[in-house]
Amino acid sequence: MEPIRWNKRRRRVKLIFNPLSGAGGNPQARLMETLDHLQAWGFIPEVFLIKPDCDLEEMTASALAQGVRMFIVCGGDGTVSSMARQLVGIPSLLGIIPTGTQNNIALSLGIPASVSDAVALLRTGRRLKVDAGVVTCGECSLPFFEVCSVGLVSALFPSSDGIQHGNLMRIGEFLATLAESPPAQIRLSLDSGQVISQPGHVVMVANMPFVGRHYPFAEKTSFQDGLLDVIFFANLSKLDLISYALKRTDGKEDPRIRRFLVRSLDIETEPAMQIMADGNALGEGNLHIGLHARAITVMGGPKAAQKQGSPGADT
Repeated sequence: MEPIRWNKRRRRVKLIFNPLSGAGGNPQARLMETLDHLQAWGFIPEVFLIKPDCDLEEMTASALAQGVRMFIVCGGDGTVSSMARQLVGIPSLLGIIPTGTQNNIALSLGIPASVSDAVALLRTGRRLKVDAGVVTCGECSLPFFEVCSVGLVSALFPSSDGIQHGNLMRIGEFLATLAESPPAQIRLSLDSGQVISQPGHVVMVANMPFVGRHYPFAEKTSFQDGLLDVIFFANLSKLDLISYALKRTDGKEDPRIRRFLVRSLDIETEPAMQIMADGNALGEGNLHIGLHARAITVMGGPKAAQKQGSPGADT
C-alpha cells in the first residue's frame, strides 16, 4: 500500500539505524524501506549507523547543537535503551521503529511492529512521558528503561541472547551456566522501610509491562506511574523457575513469588550475583535502584499494550 503523502511542515530528524537488529533479513532493504516511509510522512532523515565503535553520546550532542530535536531508533530493545539514555532530561522526542527480536519497549508503548505503521505513528501517535530506572553498582550508575535483573537471569543473558540471534553453539554454555549458578541469600530493602531476606536465584526490577519473551511483568501503564515493579523469586529451585516460565499464561502464580511497587530499593546478595540493566553487564555485588520520573518523551500508540499485566504487588 502506498504511504500517505504528508503535506504539512517537514521535520529534520536523526535516524539511528542498527543493521544487525532482529534475527535476519536484508538490512539494506530495511533501511531503504524506512527512509521511503519517513520521507513520505514529511521527515528529513539523517542516518547514523550503529557500529561496535560508534559514539552515541557524541552523535547526540552534535545533533542537538545543530537543532535536531527528534531521534528515531530503528532497532531492537538494546538500541532503543542505548539511545534513550542519551536523552534523559533533555527536551527532545524519541521515536521507535521496532526491528529487534523481542521489541518489548515498543510493545509496551503501543508501537506497531510493521515499519510503515510505526513510521505513521511518528506523526499520528501521542507523546508519552516515560520513566526510567537508575541502577547504581559501585561507581557505575546507569539508567534503564526495560528491566534490571540480579542473579540467574543476568548470568544466562549472554548465551541466551546469542541463541536468540541464531548462534546455536552457545546452547552448551547456557546449560552449563544454568547447572552451575548457585542460589544466594538475597536481601531487599524497600523504600517503605520493609526488609525481605530469603534465599533465591533471581530478582527483577522492571519499568515496562513486558520483559523477556513478552513476559507480562506489570500493569500496562507502568512506564509512567512513577514506580518500579519488583519481582522476587524467593526459595524457588531452578526447576521451579523453568516450570513457572513455561506456565506463566495459566493465570496462577506460586505464592513464593513476591511482588512489590517501589520508587527505590537496595539489593544485597551473598554470595555476590551478576547484575544486568537493559542488556548491559554491571558486574557483581550490592546495588541501589532509584527512579527518574518522566525522564524522556517518546512517540507512542493511542493506547498502551493490550496484553494482560501482572498480578498486584505485595502490600
